[in-house]
Amino acid sequence: IGLYLGLPEAFVVGPKWILPALEAVLVVPLLIADPDRTGRETRLLRLVSILLIALVSLALLTSLLLLVHDLLRGHVVPGKSLVYTAIAFWATNVIIYALWYWELDSGGPNSRHDRVLAERDFLFPQQASPDVFTEPWHPQFFDYLYTSFTNSTAFSPTDTMPLTRWAKALMMTQSAMALATIVLVAARAVNVLS
Repeated sequence: IGLYLGLPEAFVVGPKWILPALEAVLVVPLLIADPDRTGRETRLLRLVSILLIALVSLALLTSLLLLVHDLLRGHVVPGKSLVYTAIAFWATNVIIYALWYWELDSGGPNSRHDRVLAERDFLFPQQASPDVFTEPWHPQFFDYLYTSFTNSTAFSPTDTMPLTRWAKALMMTQSAMALATIVLVAARAVNVLS
């Protein structure tokens, strides 16, 4: 929400307060019902979680498209504003996709521990090397945040491999959005600053 509120008005559709208000409407019930996501998850809570992530994803994609459209039309945006916008887009991209991976891998955080390795959507190094990692290991949110960060930085998986088509598709769209942000936005910002 904070990254979105920091965007210039030109890259936001409608009044800036609408998206944060919608996010609050969705996140408050989640925090009240199961604040640490360790309880029994209902279908409704899972649906609200996915809807919240989808809403933020759509807002990021729309903002990025507006920015690219403005750059292609030759609209002059101050260099510092472009740099800050690129940072906000990239950081939001990392957070959103970490949430997607965490929420969808093996049916979500509450179902994941009950699934065998063959039913997982991502293969982490700790799962692939049972001779090295002898204790039972399950990914936590930080592991998905790391996966998202490295995918947005390297534009490809690094140590965590996507196993299913949906996981590969998500990683591909994340890399495309990160690449667009860095190449188009940051390159233009550097050009403006020099």
